Amino acid sequence: MAMKIIRYCFSIICFLPFISIAQNYTSYFMGDASDTIVSPLGGICLMGGAKENDNAMRWFLQRANGGDVLVLRTSGSDGYNSYFFNDLGVPIHSVETIVFHNAQASYEPYIIQKIQQAEAIWFAGGNQWTYVHYWRNSPVDSAINHAIRQKNIVVGGTSAGMAILGKYYFTAQNGTVTSYIALSNPFDTLVTIDSISFIQNRFLYDVITDTHFDNPDRKGRLVAFLARIYVDFGKVAKAIACDEYTAVCIDTNGIASVFGDYPNYDDNAYFIQVNCELVNHQPENCIPHQPLTWNLNGLALKAYQIKGNSLGSNSFDLNNWQLGTGGTWYNWSVSNGIFTEQIGTPVQCSTYTAKSKSEWSFLPIYPNPSSDFVNIPLSHLNRLDYTVTLYNSLGQVIPISFTLVDNTLLKINLEGLKNGLYYLVLQEKDGKTYQTKWIKYSN
Repeated sequence: MAMKIIRYCFSIICFLPFISIAQNYTSYFMGDASDTIVSPLGGICLMGGAKENDNAMRWFLQRANGGDVLVLRTSGSDGYNSYFFNDLGVPIHSVETIVFHNAQASYEPYIIQKIQQAEAIWFAGGNQWTYVHYWRNSPVDSAINHAIRQKNIVVGGTSAGMAILGKYYFTAQNGTVTSYIALSNPFDTLVTIDSISFIQNRFLYDVITDTHFDNPDRKGRLVAFLARIYVDFGKVAKAIACDEYTAVCIDTNGIASVFGDYPNYDDNAYFIQVNCELVNHQPENCIPHQPLTWNLNGLALKAYQIKGNSLGSNSFDLNNWQLGTGGTWYNWSVSNGIFTEQIGTPVQCSTYTAKSKSEWSFLPIYPNPSSDFVNIPLSHLNRLDYTVTLYNSLGQVIPISFTLVDNTLLKINLEGLKNGLYYLVLQEKDGKTYQTKWIKYSN
C-alpha cells in the first residue's frame, strides 16, 4: 500500500516542499503542482562532480524556459529542490526530485507521467550502475528519450549522472576502476564498457563521458575505455571529460561552453578523439591480460583542454571536433600501460569532396552494393606506390582494413561500417587519382 505525506500544500500550488512516499520511490516537490505548458530550449549539461557550478546550473534552468524541472536519482534525497527553486534566481514552475528505491519504480505510471511533463531532467550523482540496472530497457529510458527527441527538453547530470549520458558508457557494474588496472589489462573485469542503447543525445552519439578529472589518474583509464570501444565495437569514438566544479553545456547548435572558476581555480574540460589525421588508428596492443599500447608515435589521440570560466566564454564545436576557443591541444598516448601527454598541434581532420569525372580515373569495384567486403582490381595501375583512403558521404575519413592479393586485387573488409554511400580514393605518388563509390548494406 502506497503512503503519501503532504505538508503545506494549498489547492494545486505548493509553495513549501511536500513529500510523497511510495513503496518503490520517494518524491520531494516544490512549486506549482499543475503542469505548465511551455517550450523548452533543449541542450545538455555535463557536470564533473563535487559541488555544482552555479552559472552552469543557471544555464540549465534557463533552458527549461520557466517549465517544470525533474531530478532523478537512486540515492540521496531533496538536496536539489531548494537550490534549483530558490537559490539560483532563475524562475521555474516547479522542481521535483524522485528517488528510485528499486528497478520496479521504472514501471510506476506516476514517474512516467512526470517525465512526460518535465521541461528539464537532471540526473544526480551516485552509482551509475544503479541507473543502468534500474532504467535501461524500461519505460523510464523510453520516456526520457522520447522527451529529448520530441519535446526538446534539456537534460544534464553530475558525476554518475554525467557518466550515463554518452552513446558509450562505463557501467561500473563491478565497481569503479583505476587507470593502473585499466591500462595494465584493458579487459579486466572492472572495465565494463557498454553500447546498448540507453540515454540518447544527438551530439553524444559517438561519445563516452568521464568525470572527476581533477584526479590525473582518470586520463589513462579513459584511453583504455576508448581502446575497448575500438576493439569491441569497431568504432572510432570520442570522449568528453570534466574536472570537478566544471561543466560542459552543449546548446542545440552543438557548441559546448565550458563553465568553471578559472583563474581562481584550475577548472578544465577535455574533448578527446582518436587522431583522425592517421591512416591507421588501431591500438598496437589491446588484448586480455597484457598492458595497453596505443602509441602510434605518440599521436594516438588528440585532446583539447579548455579552462572553464564563470561566463562559459571558452567553447568547443562538436559539429567538427576541430574548432575551439580558450584551450590547448595535447597528444595522448599509452605505451606498455604508461599514459603520456604532450603539447600538440590543432587537429586537422581530412575531408573529401567527390571529384567530377574529368578530374579522376574510374576504379572498378565488385560486388556493388556490398555487405561484408568489396574487391577492386588493380592490374591496370601503372605502379603499386599509392595511398588508399576511404571517405563516407560527409567526406570524413573512415578507418579500414584491407588485403592486397597478388598485387592485383585489393580486398576491403566492410565489417563494422554503417550502411551508406562510400568513396574509395587511390592516389599515386605522381598525384594521379582514382576514385570509386559504392553502397554498403547489411545482409
